[in-house]
Amino acid sequence: MVTIQFVPYTEIENLSGLGRIRKLLNIAKMNKIVLLQGRLRKEEEAELIKTTMEEIDKKFKGIELAVINPSQTAKDDLQKFKYGFLNMFFGETQGLTIIGPSSIVKNIKKDPNKIELLTKEAKR
Repeated sequence: MVTIQFVPYTEIENLSGLGRIRKLLNIAKMNKIVLLQGRLRKEEEAELIKTTMEEIDKKFKGIELAVINPSQTAKDDLQKFKYGFLNMFFGETQGLTIIGPSSIVKNIKKDPNKIELLTKEAKR
């Protein structure tokens, strides 16, 4: 069975960068796929990957990560302006982030408009 845990951005917005990383990584370490409203900052994504690499062991094999950023798919200048304006006021709440443990997530295929998440049976 695959468990998906939705995390609204409001649940992590007041945490420090390390606090955000710990919260999301702890959920993934419970063999749950994290569906985060919004996205982490680039530095936080890099730190998440670094922290994950340090914590790999026999029980925890790492994570798979994918982000959809709507401002990257904006087709015209008006859309780009709109997303830039929204990010200025609301921060990184635009977009969607998926973080899944490598023991469950086989592959994540991403294009600008969708994510396909292929899973494998979790080993218990």
